Amino acid sequence: MPRLPHPTPEELRRDPLPLRGRTALVTGASRRGGIGHAVARRLAAYGASVYLHHHVPHDAAMPWGADRPEDVVASVREALADPDARVVAGPGDLSDPVAPAELIAGAAEALGGRLDILIANHALSGSDGTLDEIDAAMLDAHWAVDTRSVLLLVQAFARLPHRPRGGRVVMMTSGQDIAGGMPGEIAYALQKGALASITRSLAAALAERAITVNTVNPGPVDTDYLTGEAYDAVASMFPAGRWGMPDDPARLVAWLATDEAGWITGEVINSEGGFRR
Repeated sequence: MPRLPHPTPEELRRDPLPLRGRTALVTGASRRGGIGHAVARRLAAYGASVYLHHHVPHDAAMPWGADRPEDVVASVREALADPDARVVAGPGDLSDPVAPAELIAGAAEALGGRLDILIANHALSGSDGTLDEIDAAMLDAHWAVDTRSVLLLVQAFARLPHRPRGGRVVMMTSGQDIAGGMPGEIAYALQKGALASITRSLAAALAERAITVNTVNPGPVDTDYLTGEAYDAVASMFPAGRWGMPDDPARLVAWLATDEAGWITGEVINSEGGFRR
């Protein structure tokens, strides 16, 4: 095979909007304090049109609560850099096995008939415990939302027609394979570990379709779920003396969606700011 030529000077110059004309689905974007919202804003700032998936009942039942979808949309819309780009939102209970394919189809239709980027950010919180506390219902609930739905989303995304430049998939894991693990959240750690484990296989399966698949571990991120002494204790474990903020992993996720990351696939990437366990 002949060696590829060196990039031309024009090819080396970066478009200030590297996702101009692209379309993206971000799941789990029910509130402005979350990673999904931060990722969506980054994608919009890079030129993409974005579909925001939300499941308000989940976050509304959590201590942190949910935002109104229209407020989340307005915040992402403020970040739009391309005047031709759009922000759309819609609900979906991804514990339903038919919901992932419906969501992919709906997002593609809402964004002009195609979808270039899938960011699977959603997850189930709560309904978990230690090895002594978990039961079959907890395991099944986390499997349905944290793993099964992600794989079905990837499957439906891969079945869409993609342009020659292909597509991008980014999944989220939680550092469960790093020292210390997550012994208090066995069901969650199990299913997030499954996503990390399957990353390379999915990347190999989709390589011929020019779709890259990577997984990001954002480390501890301040999404308004912890306060007081416990919050300060975690902050002290970072060399910078602060928690990761939602935009910290969002910058990595957005970059993985660009052409600059086209040669990166099958990787589980930690974005933890040197967190010391």
